[in-house]
Amino acid sequence: MRIGFIGTGVITEAIVTGLISSDFPVTEIILSERSHAKSARLAAADKRVRVTGSNQQIVDEADLVFLAVRPQIAEQVIRPLNFRAGQDVASLIATVTFESLLDWIGADVKITRSIPLPAVATRRGVTAIYPADDQLESFYDALGSVVVAQSLDEFDAYAAASALMGLYFGVMETASDWLCGQGTSPQNAQSYLTKIFLELSRKADRAPEIDFARLRDHHSTPGGLNQQMFEDFSESGGTQALTRALENVAKRVRDARNP
Repeated sequence: MRIGFIGTGVITEAIVTGLISSDFPVTEIILSERSHAKSARLAAADKRVRVTGSNQQIVDEADLVFLAVRPQIAEQVIRPLNFRAGQDVASLIATVTFESLLDWIGADVKITRSIPLPAVATRRGVTAIYPADDQLESFYDALGSVVVAQSLDEFDAYAAASALMGLYFGVMETASDWLCGQGTSPQNAQSYLTKIFLELSRKADRAPEIDFARLRDHHSTPGGLNQQMFEDFSESGGTQALTRALENVAKRVRDARNP
């Protein structure tokens, strides 16, 4: 299989990095020249990677084409290209709808949308896709795991939830600053918090049959410090603030779908 990427940004680099270390049956990976530094680095990493300055060449030669350009320039990049009827196209462009993509492409192609996250570079990412597609599921399985949305609303919800990455590190930053205020060095604070959260995630990953509420109970002795921490956080409006932030991000995603 030949795979092409129109747009070589951070996520394309992560996907290709994970792909070339996997056993997914790809014979060639065709990258657009931009960004030059990233495409050159990936071409040097694996002989199956080829860089071209022609986006049309990518469309002509790839069996599966990934659209990975910024939303602001997506139309001007995609509209001039000539796609084949029935061609497999995977859009990584946040907030751009199926309807817009089909209008710009101007051919009866098969479009899927997906939300790969940076961890695909180490083949530990989870990727939401819509609609279901066996080929794309197999592709992302090679880069970690896949969640198949059953509706566009569900897919948009995953898009909103993926915005928690910045919040996660913001929470870690806040806790680290507090620890430093108590006399801890920044290095020790970061190491300590990283290990705590890493093992908590591993616990949840190893026991998917246990939901988060039960995991919280398992880690909270009645009347203990963990229970107090969550209760103080919740009573101070923390859980409401998180829900409100998710709703606001989700509204932005939905509004882009229904301008």
